[in-house]
Amino acid sequence: MSTADSATRTLDFEIAGLVAVRTALDGNLGQHLAAAVELIRIRTGRVLVTGVGKSGHIGRKIAATLTSTGTPAHFLHAGEAGHGDLGLLQADDTVLAISKSGETPDLAPILDYTRRFHIPLIAITSSHTSTLGSIAEICLELPDMPEACPNNLAPTTSTTMQLALGDALAVCLLEARGFSSDAFHDLHPNGRLGATLRRASTLMHTGERLPIVREGTLLSAAIVEMTSKGFGVTAVLDAAGHLTGIITDGDLRRTFRSGFTDCTVEAAMTRSPWTITTEALAPEVLFQMNARSVTTVFVLGNGRDEGTPVGILHIHDLLRIGLG
Repeated sequence: MSTADSATRTLDFEIAGLVAVRTALDGNLGQHLAAAVELIRIRTGRVLVTGVGKSGHIGRKIAATLTSTGTPAHFLHAGEAGHGDLGLLQADDTVLAISKSGETPDLAPILDYTRRFHIPLIAITSSHTSTLGSIAEICLELPDMPEACPNNLAPTTSTTMQLALGDALAVCLLEARGFSSDAFHDLHPNGRLGATLRRASTLMHTGERLPIVREGTLLSAAIVEMTSKGFGVTAVLDAAGHLTGIITDGDLRRTFRSGFTDCTVEAAMTRSPWTITTEALAPEVLFQMNARSVTTVFVLGNGRDEGTPVGILHIHDLLRIGLG
């Protein structure tokens, strides 16, 4: 069998496993998943995820996903649990144990502890009649599908299904808790993911950095303002402080094409320019900048400041945080 054939066969097995999970959600698995979501949602403690071997690796990822989406979770190493790490478990926690067979002896100390101290146990296993499945308050029984390994031994299809169900659990909890993009950003402030959730209000230049002139200002004075602030643009405000236009380098070139005339800014400015609000997300701002072939945009305020520039964003501000 060629490499391509082997890879295709592996993916076909794993896709079949995911389809089987999707089908099972229309039956008992879906009902039990809903019960697991509600149990975790109403509990005040953490989710302690445990598993052995490949299921343990999947458990670490599920714990990380839960934590990053608003459900505090921790991975409890089954091998270390019986040597003191059971102290991590508190009365208000919930245990999520993962085992394909449901008969992994390494889980025994954790399972016994949950029974003695009445800590709710949720199982992800392929057999509800197994030791794990039978003692769990809620058993998320996965279809017993063949592994992609030609010997039907190496955990492949089964771990793919475990991971997918863990993702489904995390997303269901996220939605049940009303976990917002702002809350998500609070937990992901770094890297590209954090950058995609940044809003204009957190990136814009404000106060003395804002290039601003009033209607009636001479163009020569506007040039000084543009040069001193370094953005290559200035806002033009009316008597009420509302933005009525902007002057850019391009506007200056067009105005001076037939020779310099020190007119008022109204004669040179671009009226009704593109603006954004403080809530605008950084990726959308960058997309619009590229689409409009501009490098700066004024940020308008809300409420009492509606229509008034409260900040300015330069394309470099967006590139600096990892977008682009």
